[in-house]
Amino acid sequence: MRQLLPYIRPHKRLLAGAIILLIFNNFTAMFIPTLTARLINVGVANQDLPYIYRICGLMLTVAVLGGVSSIVSAILSSKAAAGVARDLREAVFMKAQTYSLTDFKTVGTASMITRSTSDINIIQRSTMMLLRVLLPAPIMTIVGLTLAFRTNVQMALFFIVVILFFGVMAFLIGKRAIPLFQMIQKKMDRVTYVLREVITGVRVIRAFNREEYEKDRFVEACYDYRDTTIKTGRVFAILLPFLFLILDLSVASVIWFGGIQVSNGSMEIGSIFALIEYLTIILFCSVMAVMGFMEIPRALISVERINEILDLTPEIVDDANATPKSDLKGTLEFRNVSFMYANAEEPVLSHISFTSKPGQTTAIIGGTGSGKSTIANLIPHFYQIQEGEILLNGTNIIEYPQKTLRDKIGFIPQKAFLFRGTIESNIRFGKEDATMEEIIAASKVAQAHEFIENLDDGYQSYVAQAGTNLSGGQKQRVAIARALIKKPEVYVFDDSFSALDYKTDSLLRKALKSQIKDSALIIVAQRISTIMDADQILVLDDGKVVSIGRHEELMKTCSVYQQIAATQLSEEELNRKEERNHG
Repeated sequence: MRQLLPYIRPHKRLLAGAIILLIFNNFTAMFIPTLTARLINVGVANQDLPYIYRICGLMLTVAVLGGVSSIVSAILSSKAAAGVARDLREAVFMKAQTYSLTDFKTVGTASMITRSTSDINIIQRSTMMLLRVLLPAPIMTIVGLTLAFRTNVQMALFFIVVILFFGVMAFLIGKRAIPLFQMIQKKMDRVTYVLREVITGVRVIRAFNREEYEKDRFVEACYDYRDTTIKTGRVFAILLPFLFLILDLSVASVIWFGGIQVSNGSMEIGSIFALIEYLTIILFCSVMAVMGFMEIPRALISVERINEILDLTPEIVDDANATPKSDLKGTLEFRNVSFMYANAEEPVLSHISFTSKPGQTTAIIGGTGSGKSTIANLIPHFYQIQEGEILLNGTNIIEYPQKTLRDKIGFIPQKAFLFRGTIESNIRFGKEDATMEEIIAASKVAQAHEFIENLDDGYQSYVAQAGTNLSGGQKQRVAIARALIKKPEVYVFDDSFSALDYKTDSLLRKALKSQIKDSALIIVAQRISTIMDADQILVLDDGKVVSIGRHEELMKTCSVYQQIAATQLSEEELNRKEERNHG
């Protein structure tokens, strides 16, 4: 648990207060049996009623003080444990912000969610048990044994034997439980993964009538988790009755042997009651400590899983000494760039080179799997390339802090993603301090203003998570407006016009021309009609640039481009375009 110390230190005052009050409560609990012995041995034996009243009043006072200290200690412990959990979640979240897309794939989304929720909840619960259960056990044991030795040495030695037996049991059970706890967290990862996939892919599942298959897959994951949990439960099912049996037998032994000593006159009857209470408190705390000890291995597994997140060195790390300087603006260049995904057998991109200048539209087209979207994802430095350089304004992007680099780029992903909130808040996501006039202007360029105005609440219209209450075209236009409002130096459209009709597509491209005078525009597209007017078109095939040029040039010289055009454009459309160029 040493790794938790940096997150525990900020709450040391709460913890110190909780521990002091807990120790006070333990002493009050152990003082009451001593008072009980005095009450019986002196007050009851001598029929001294005033003494009985005084002892009873003192016992009531001690009990109230102990109860109040226990309540306050519990409150402070809860605040401290909750604070530790909060700080851990924040640390995990902030660490995740430094991850590249490769790092996220290494950890896994489902596992990241489980670690941020279930694992941290286990750590929080274990911190509470450490303070409320494990910490009192040694204190109560030491104080109880001290008082027992003062009362009767033979009985105190018997207490030590019972406590040692408890310790051996805890060790053996813990050795059995640790592997099971490791398996439980992995099984929970699997349940979370399947559930997340089923929820996000519900449309595809229903479209192909695969509900039963996915149900069986989820049920299988749940049963697998259940079976491991049952194995863990069996350990506790055997443990608890056994420990309480030992507790009952120990109390019976004290009564048996204590009764013999009372009959011999070597011990007073009140001392028997005191010893029973000492033993009961010690063993009950020991039982609870064993239960708490069973949580420690699980907590250690969770700490280890959290540390895997916090200790992972991100693939992409900012260079603290880098000072990118350039008089250029809006110039993007790829120099002999090659890239391979982690664990892939072959590069997805090989020796890609091109330059896009301010005011220039660079389009990228190619077949499925040719690497178009990969180029788009490399520009904001989502991945680390293996060979070559990507330069923005003449400076290698690895020399830019990631935040600075991405502030210069307006990125519209292939799958438009909107956040829950309003349309205004989603557009403002691109520029936090944007005025309403800027939001409307960006929406007009993105051809979104008209449909937004037709909504009942206009720009204040509600957007569900992931924008599920908007059509694909509406989501794309809002996402485009979100990027436009940044007024970046480079625009990257990763097949972001795919859900737009031809009319909206055409109007949007015309409106964009007035926005990119000082910026480079990169368009990844599947449709040739979207890129026919581009200043240069990169044609990709199998991760390589097979040709670069304008539409007219490529139609004459590039067979790959010709094949794409033949499958998308009619002969009449191609001829009309040719006549317009010559006219």
